[in-house]
Amino acid sequence: MHFVRFDPSTLDPKEVARRRHRLITLIVLIAGPGILVMADLHWRTGFDGWNIVHLVLFTLLFGLVAVGAAQTLIGCSLRRRGGDPCRITVSLSTEEENAAVTARTAIVMPVCNEEVGRVIEGLRVMYESVRRTGKLSDCDFFLLSDSSDPNRWIEEEAAWLALTQELSAQGRFFYRKRRGGINKKAGNIADFCRRWGSNYRYMVVLDADSIMTGDAIVRLAQLMERNRNVGIIQAVPVLVNGETVLARLQQFASRLYGPVSATGLNSWQLSEANYWGHNAIIRLAPFIRHCSLPELPGEGPFGGRIMSHDYVEAALMRRAGWQVWLATELAGNYEECPGNVIEFAQRDRRWLQGNLQHARLVAAKGFHVINRVHFVLGILAYLASPLWLLFLIVSAVIAHRVGASGGVLRPVHSFAEYAHWSYHTQAICLSVFTLGMLFLPKVIALLDLRSRPDEVAAFGGWPDLCGGVVLETFIFTLLAPVLMLFHTRFVIATLCRQNISWGTQRRGRAGESELGETIRAHWGHTLIGLAGLLVVHRIDPSLAFWMTPIFGGMVCSIPLSYFTGSLAVGEELRREGLFKTPEESQPEPELVGLAGAMAVRDRGPRPSPELAENYGLLQAVLDPYVNAVHVSLLRAKDDLPPASEDRFVGLREKLLREGPAALPLRDRLALLTDVDSMNILHDRLWSSPASQLAAWWQLALRHYEMIAPPPKTPFSRKAETVSPAA
Repeated sequence: MHFVRFDPSTLDPKEVARRRHRLITLIVLIAGPGILVMADLHWRTGFDGWNIVHLVLFTLLFGLVAVGAAQTLIGCSLRRRGGDPCRITVSLSTEEENAAVTARTAIVMPVCNEEVGRVIEGLRVMYESVRRTGKLSDCDFFLLSDSSDPNRWIEEEAAWLALTQELSAQGRFFYRKRRGGINKKAGNIADFCRRWGSNYRYMVVLDADSIMTGDAIVRLAQLMERNRNVGIIQAVPVLVNGETVLARLQQFASRLYGPVSATGLNSWQLSEANYWGHNAIIRLAPFIRHCSLPELPGEGPFGGRIMSHDYVEAALMRRAGWQVWLATELAGNYEECPGNVIEFAQRDRRWLQGNLQHARLVAAKGFHVINRVHFVLGILAYLASPLWLLFLIVSAVIAHRVGASGGVLRPVHSFAEYAHWSYHTQAICLSVFTLGMLFLPKVIALLDLRSRPDEVAAFGGWPDLCGGVVLETFIFTLLAPVLMLFHTRFVIATLCRQNISWGTQRRGRAGESELGETIRAHWGHTLIGLAGLLVVHRIDPSLAFWMTPIFGGMVCSIPLSYFTGSLAVGEELRREGLFKTPEESQPEPELVGLAGAMAVRDRGPRPSPELAENYGLLQAVLDPYVNAVHVSLLRAKDDLPPASEDRFVGLREKLLREGPAALPLRDRLALLTDVDSMNILHDRLWSSPASQLAAWWQLALRHYEMIAPPPKTPFSRKAETVSPAA
């Protein structure tokens, strides 16, 4: 079915209200019967404090399940009719799609201690893709670093300059290293906005693992040009490049179920959509004016700087009168995902604390009601785990109390008597209905594919597709209670005001499971599963049977976590055709190019283990090219006080005579940020005899002369004293 072009500026408030009322009605129709049956079960046994708590927990949790089910049903209905007519991706006319975009756009990638090869190759792919569109003259690329690891820092600088020269991208590809990583990614973006934001109309924000095609970037800019009242357009990234079992599971599930869910999500969000922090385009002028993040009163984890900035920035943009949209059908938009359960949980740990912090903002003045809903749903997404655990515990307590009382039912009128249901039949029907609602999105996604034979073929055909759904459902059913325990511990830690550090995610092949790490992370889950199964079995064997998947996942958490983080098993599943996605069957040229470039890098030389830990410092001090690049990017300082200069003299002497291991990280970073020290160290290293240098530096010089010719500097002849013959 063909829809006329949609104009977001003429969105009818009555249509918006009808859509949201329709969603609420559907949620009530789905959740209402289940809640009534649960209430009737408690009515038949007699209400007390335990039963009331149990019913309240069930109402809240089943309501969340109903939200997902209702959203999926609406999404499927809209897709079967040709798509939602109110979606921003159909707001362009044919002429506007082909028109040139003259608005200046910055493509920014904030990084912090990321794997540099992946970052650089991703930027290369995107730069060349934009160039193929013919729109490169209006785009600049920025690599914004907060890296505190000297190795990553120096490698970023050298790789950035090498790529700039290779692409002839001078004046179009920029690098900046912040001296202090204040406020993490949000602070990095804010720093860019202060320095360069006035030079650009739009900013495309990426993550270190993001890939966007040139067509996708240009289309986002065209959509912003067409819709001048829109402040943010968030694309829906597709997961790619998964190699472990878990990564392949995630990308398969998100690719299969995601389009229907995203359509349903857009149907009620409309112009009050959310921002996810990456793979989005932002109109810079209102973003700079209205989206400066406040500092919350008090200390962490609930006070201080806002950690999950994206939800808040979307709410601030909407409060200022600008629309925020979700581009549900934008092609050429990708990201990667964690490779093992522990990495997955650690990422959730960061997101959890940021979302719980939003509790301070739910009642803040001026926010749109939908943005408040976003805050609440984000909080409940993580509170659901401890609530499910509490629900299971209360269920076991109630089962014990019913068993102790002999299971006598009260002589009360109940609607179950009209259906001639026994108590146990009623309980089983409720359990089956709940499971049905949990698995409904999977069934709907498969039904949605029936009208899309090309997509079915891209998934590998119906046998592979259905086999993947069954295996994915089985594995995630076992993983769900493990993640429930992780999230519960994280919530407790956050409520106890334990702050966290935002580490770097291990992506790609680096995300493979390690046996020792797996055992340390999951031994407690195994004990909890065994103890819980024994206790519940003694209370009620039938209840233990129903809870077998929950306790089974906990008991098997160590082998399950290790298995799902395996590269070898993931590769075997790929060969068997399981968890295949359209992006694997029909990859875009950008994904093919990235995979080829990373394969070449993986085969490249590696520094020896003795040098690897401080290889960045080695390059910055030893290599004339890298040293010159690094010094040119540092800010020259005013004259240092005598005490500071004396400190640097001592650090330089200690570094050369004893090696990098003799200095703590903060002192190595201090030397790397000092222009004079970097120049003096380079000159001293190449002019000093071997006897005055640490054994580590002598090894570094021998390594350097094996991979590169000696530098042509005034000190070349003196450097011969530390040649391999020395």
